[in-house]
Amino acid sequence: MTAHPHSPERLALQRIRFVLVETTHTGNMGATARAMKTMGLSRLELVNPRHPPDAEALARASGADDLIARAGIHASLDAALAGCRLAVGASARLRSVEWPLLEPPEAARLLLAEAEQGEVALVLGRESSGLTNQELARCQHLVHIPTDADFSSLNVAAAAQVLAYEIRRASTPLGPTDTAKFLQLRVTTP
Repeated sequence: MTAHPHSPERLALQRIRFVLVETTHTGNMGATARAMKTMGLSRLELVNPRHPPDAEALARASGADDLIARAGIHASLDAALAGCRLAVGASARLRSVEWPLLEPPEAARLLLAEAEQGEVALVLGRESSGLTNQELARCQHLVHIPTDADFSSLNVAAAAQVLAYEIRRASTPLGPTDTAKFLQLRVTTP
């Protein structure tokens, strides 16, 4: 199901920024752009990346080069969040500081609801250490992707894919007709 270019669903998706803070591997910029584009998201912002997007970023974007080309590069998180009515920070670690904690589906619904009124952001941190508490303090909520306790560290682009999928899923839920069509297609296709 594809939303009309000017539908409220499409407009809400266009108002969601994915903000990568101090990315060290340019391939993660590209992989994040690809994850976003496959889910109908188009706003990528980079905060003080170690290196600007390069050939590796474009190769990993694999068709989402336009998102890389349009990505804003900012000197600070404040600059990347300018104009946002809501920011949700992603973290693999549960923090001792109290932020309202959301599961990915809840974060997706909140981002979409707030995006109906204006710009919002999903903030993802460094590959090595995530977001600092000071950066999380710029966010109103924290989203945590549940993982195995013995190995809980997702790659930043993998986390972006999970969260982009949840946003897409929340913006275009399968109705009974769509589910029936999918199941029929699955049964009748060799």
